[in-house]
Amino acid sequence: MDLSWIAAFLGLGMLAALATGIWVAVALFAVALAAMMALVPVPAGPVMSTTVWGAANSWDLTALPMFIWMGEILFRSRLSEDMFAGLSPWMRSLPGRLLHVNILGCGIFAAVSGSSAATTATVGRMSLPELKQRGYDERMAIGTLAGSGTLGLLIPPSIILIVYGAATEQSIARLFMAGVLPGAMLCLLFMGYVAIWAMMNKSKMPPQEMAVPILQRLYATRRLFPVIALIVGVIGSIYAGLASPTEAAAIGVMLSLLLSWISGTLSRESFAKALMGATRTSCMIAFILAGAAFLTVAMAFTGIPRELATWIGAMELSPYALLIALTLFFVVLGCFLDGISVVVLTTSVILPMVEQAGLDLIWFGIYLVLVVEMSQITPPVGFNLFVLQGMTGRNIFTVARMALPFFLLMIVAVALIVAFPGLALWLPQTMLSN
Repeated sequence: MDLSWIAAFLGLGMLAALATGIWVAVALFAVALAAMMALVPVPAGPVMSTTVWGAANSWDLTALPMFIWMGEILFRSRLSEDMFAGLSPWMRSLPGRLLHVNILGCGIFAAVSGSSAATTATVGRMSLPELKQRGYDERMAIGTLAGSGTLGLLIPPSIILIVYGAATEQSIARLFMAGVLPGAMLCLLFMGYVAIWAMMNKSKMPPQEMAVPILQRLYATRRLFPVIALIVGVIGSIYAGLASPTEAAAIGVMLSLLLSWISGTLSRESFAKALMGATRTSCMIAFILAGAAFLTVAMAFTGIPRELATWIGAMELSPYALLIALTLFFVVLGCFLDGISVVVLTTSVILPMVEQAGLDLIWFGIYLVLVVEMSQITPPVGFNLFVLQGMTGRNIFTVARMALPFFLLMIVAVALIVAFPGLALWLPQTMLSN
């Protein structure tokens, strides 16, 4: 049978399996096992057991549960209250005023969480009631939170960058460095849009509050020191070459426990809930990665990725044309799958095309995360939309409309890193050269 027909049947089989509602990991295993048994004269059982063991026995993945646990601990602390109190005095003089707290608060929490949903929930549970009470436009309050919450995927330590690094055998430290400038760029795009919107819609802004004296601002800033120290301890140790991502993750857990204990939020109950939450999430991701590894091996045996790369090469698409096609593909796929599933499902098929086009895999990882960020605010399966639906009681499609301007700004961010690859590559190249 022609390989194009085989690929089509396997793709339809995957879609059919996912449509039944079974776990993504089970669908991956089922399709890979069917492909091995039907198409390849190789015993599927030994290949599956060897592949799953190899996927699980990865030192890079050790950082994953630790960073997830760190985020779970901080989610149950008073971090959101401290960030709001520390940031709000400085934002009152900017156009858009406290709406910027959502953006900067998400950016800061993203630097200690790595999870988009956790970032949205942690910042939102404090900021949304405050913004509503002060009379801010609900559409912008929810929209800024939905868009900025996606920064948890990009700003290190990003869980999805760890997954991508493990799946593609790229340096996680380099990926973390590469995510810093695009993350800052996205924050600036969001803040610029909010400032312009506020100047053009003054009637929708609450009355101007009294300016806070500089000494009071500095005094309020002290509440940001613990989280800044945590960011420096975790990310700074990686960038300075003092610790690997795995070692930095362990440091982060210890500092998070210390921060939670000092703030009085660490108890036997909160510790147990954080540990179990991290265990469940880590096991889910590990199961998906194992299934993706087996599917990758099965695809390699069938020769589909190699033939697909040859086919793409024969079409002589420019890198820009390929990226436009991939962007549309990922956005559509992200409407139905979570970000991690999108990455592990497509890696084995997409990477041969990317390498054929001569694209840098570190840069492509940042591009991929930016595109996957869009899927967090696209219905029907947008995790940030689900979080905000539960917090606000608004329909998921209403929340999606509120987040639409920030979805469009993410498209601008993708265009910028395509036009200026140095936004993602300059920092890792500079840090490594030094």
